Amino acid sequence: MTLLSIENISVRYGKLTALRRASITVNEGETLFVTGPNGAGKSTLLKAIAGVVTPREGFIRFNGAHIAGKAPEDIARMGFSMVPEGREVFGGLTIEENLRLGTGMRADKDQAARDLEQVYAVFPMLKDRKDAQAGVLSGGQQQMLVIGRALMASPKLIAIDEPSLGLAPKVTDDVYATLLKLRDSRGLTLLIVEQSATRAGLTGGRMVLMRAGQVALEGDARQLVKGDALRQAYFGYGDH
Repeated sequence: MTLLSIENISVRYGKLTALRRASITVNEGETLFVTGPNGAGKSTLLKAIAGVVTPREGFIRFNGAHIAGKAPEDIARMGFSMVPEGREVFGGLTIEENLRLGTGMRADKDQAARDLEQVYAVFPMLKDRKDAQAGVLSGGQQQMLVIGRALMASPKLIAIDEPSLGLAPKVTDDVYATLLKLRDSRGLTLLIVEQSATRAGLTGGRMVLMRAGQVALEGDARQLVKGDALRQAYFGYGDH
């Protein structure tokens, strides 16, 4: 079943066109990687889904509803949760205060309390240090915190922008292992922007490669990293 459908969207910042009639679908329960060089439009794609920017044209449907142009908080209430690039932890707040920010739009406070305990079960380090300021956490620990905060919104789909940015390979392995465990145990759908196609190949799932604001290639991540088509699409030397 298609959970997210993006059809021919274009986004411009002034005279700069960041997305050019890009189309992507995300199926319920799958892991979709969006990769490509800097400036390909990957982060803009996530911002358009989240309602941070409004497409000039095209359609975005999430769980059957049109969401292009809707306010970010309305889209979040529908079950879309985003982990931004750079993590954006509130360093002056405690770990638990950061997590509770994810429940701000929820009316089911009893279930939110149960979700908090589930997050602590997944990330026991966060529970052990719940009263510590989030700013003292390492990069990998902060990534776990923002993933936990995204879970507190009770999402159907989590979109994560560059989860491995600035992290050591072993820490990145741990982050991805946790994401896949959460996908399988909670029935989550994952949309991951990741500049490293190699990481997508190691993790598995479907991969879309973007270049110059357009979808240049898509297919099975493990198969794409083995062939030459990925390099051709990434650098554009197969174009005519």
